[in-house]
Amino acid sequence: MAIWNRKAAPAVGEADPEYGKTEYTPPVTEGPLGQEGGYVDHTHLHRGLKARHITMIAIGGAIGTGLIIGTGSALAKAGPGSILISYTLVGLLVYVVMCGLGEMAAWLPMGEGFAGYATRFCDPALGFALGYTYWFKYIIITPNQLTAAALVIQYWVPPEKVNPGVFITVFLVVIVTINYFGVRWFGEFEFWLSSIKIVIICGLIILSLVLALGGGPDHDRKGFRYYKNPGAFRAYIKTGETGKFLGFWSSMITAVFAYLGTELVGVTAGEAQNPRKTIPRAIKLTFFRILFFYVLSVFLLGLIVPYNSPDLIFANKVTTSSASASPFVVAVKLAGIKSLPGILNACILLFVFSASNSDLYIGSRTLYGLASQGKAPAFLARTDRRGVPVYALGVCALFCCLAYMNVAKDSRQVFGYFVNLVTIFGLLTWISILISHICFVRARRAQGVADTQLAYVAPFGQIGSYIALFFCIVIALTKNFNVFTKGSYGSFDKKNFVTGYLGIPIYLALIFGYKLWYRPERVRPETADLWSGKAEVDREEAEFLARKEAAGRGRKGGKFYKRAVGWLF
Repeated sequence: MAIWNRKAAPAVGEADPEYGKTEYTPPVTEGPLGQEGGYVDHTHLHRGLKARHITMIAIGGAIGTGLIIGTGSALAKAGPGSILISYTLVGLLVYVVMCGLGEMAAWLPMGEGFAGYATRFCDPALGFALGYTYWFKYIIITPNQLTAAALVIQYWVPPEKVNPGVFITVFLVVIVTINYFGVRWFGEFEFWLSSIKIVIICGLIILSLVLALGGGPDHDRKGFRYYKNPGAFRAYIKTGETGKFLGFWSSMITAVFAYLGTELVGVTAGEAQNPRKTIPRAIKLTFFRILFFYVLSVFLLGLIVPYNSPDLIFANKVTTSSASASPFVVAVKLAGIKSLPGILNACILLFVFSASNSDLYIGSRTLYGLASQGKAPAFLARTDRRGVPVYALGVCALFCCLAYMNVAKDSRQVFGYFVNLVTIFGLLTWISILISHICFVRARRAQGVADTQLAYVAPFGQIGSYIALFFCIVIALTKNFNVFTKGSYGSFDKKNFVTGYLGIPIYLALIFGYKLWYRPERVRPETADLWSGKAEVDREEAEFLARKEAAGRGRKGGKFYKRAVGWLF
C-alpha cells in the first residue's frame, strides 16, 4: 500500500534545492506530453480537456435533475421564501468548497483527484476514506441516472410496450463507448451537451419571467402574489414557527442534493490543458453561475407556482423522473400552455443522459486515482494509448448493471434507498475537501509558500473553510431529521434512517480501519509534500503554452467572448 511519506531524497528532474523535500515524481516519459502515445508507461492520464471543456463540465455537473425536478419537492414542503434562502446559503457554501478545491488544484493538478490532496496534505487514511466514499457515490448514482433516463422515455413508450431494460442497455452502451474513446471525445461530447443544457435552463428562466409578468396565455400578472397567499413560508411536519423552520431546513437538504456534482471539476484537473489558468477561471465563475442558474431559477419558480398547488402536490407523488414531476411543467400547465410538457420531458432526458455520462467518467477517474496511490489493485491504474483507464472504466461499467434492479417493480423502493446514500456521500466529500484545504493552507504557511506563488488563492481563506466545514457537518448530521419527528412518517422510519446515515459509519470505518491496519502518521504541516510532481506539471504547461503560441491560435474575438458571455458559458 503506497503511502505518501516525507523523505530527504530529491525528486527526479527539477526538484527545488531550497526545499529538497520531495519524495516521488511520476516515471520519466518519452514523446510529446499529453498526446496519444506520449506516455510509454501506461499509467498516465492525458491532458486532453481544453479550457472550454473544463468550464462547461463545471457547469454541466451542477445542472441536473436536482434543479429541474428537486426544486418542486422543496417548494411544496417549505414555500418560496424558504427555497430562495436555502438555495442561496447552500450556493455560498458550495462556492467556499470550490474555492478551497481550486486553490489546491491550481497549485498541483493531480490525476488522483480529491483523495490525492487529502493523502498528501492531511492524512493517508483520510485520502483512502475520501476516495472510496466518493467512488461509492458515483457507482450508486450512475445506474440510478440510467434508470431515470429509461423512466423518462415511458412518457412516450409505456413499459408494457417496451421493457425499460432495453433503454437502460442502449444508454449504458453509449456512455461506455463515449468514455472509452478517450478524454477528448468525452470532453467534446460533454461540451455540447452542457451547452444545450445551458440553453434549456436559460429558456426556462426567460419563460418563468414571462409567465410571472403575465405574458402567458392566461395573461395573469402574478408578481409576488404567492408570497402573500398562500405565503412565503410553509410549515412542515409541525405547525407555527417551528414548522416553518423545519420546512426551511428540509429545503436546505434538498438544495444540497441539487448542488452535488459541482465539485467534479476537481477530478478533471488531471486531464486539463493549461490547468493553472483553466481551473481557477472555472472556480471563480462558479459564483456567478450559482447566482444565475440556481438562485434566479428558484426565485422565479416561487413567483409562478404556489406551494399548495394540487398539480405540484401530484408531481411530488410521482415516482419517476418524467416531465410530470417537474415544477416548471406545473407552471406551464397553470399558465395554460398545452404543447410544452413533451418538450420539457425531452430536455429532462438530455439532462439525465448527460449526468450519467459524466458520472461514469468521474467514477472511473476516482477509481484510477485510488489505484495510482496504491489503495486499489494496481491494474486499475493502467491506461491505454489514449490515456483512458480502461480497467477502471470496465469495473465502473459493471456496477452500472445495478440499474437493471429497477426493471422489477418490487425493487424500485429498495433502489430508491440507494439514492439516499448519495447525499451523505456528497456531503462527506465536501467535508473532506474543506479539511484538506485547511491542512494545505497550514502546510504552505509552515513551509513559507506565499500567496503570490499560487496561481489561485481562495478569497475566504482558511476561516471560510472552517465556517463551511461547520455547516456541512451540521447538515450531514441533521439530513434525515424527519425520521425522528413524529408525524413525518407516522413512526420511526428505520429504512430511511439507515440509508440516510449509513455513509457516516462507513466513512469513519474506512478512516480508522486504515489507521489500524497500516498505522500511517498524520501529515504535519512542516513536512507535507507540496512539491512532488509539480515540476512535471510546470513542464507540461510550458510546452502547451509554447505549442499554442507557435500555432497562433489567438483569435480576435477571444477577449470579447470572455468579457461578454464567457462568465456564463
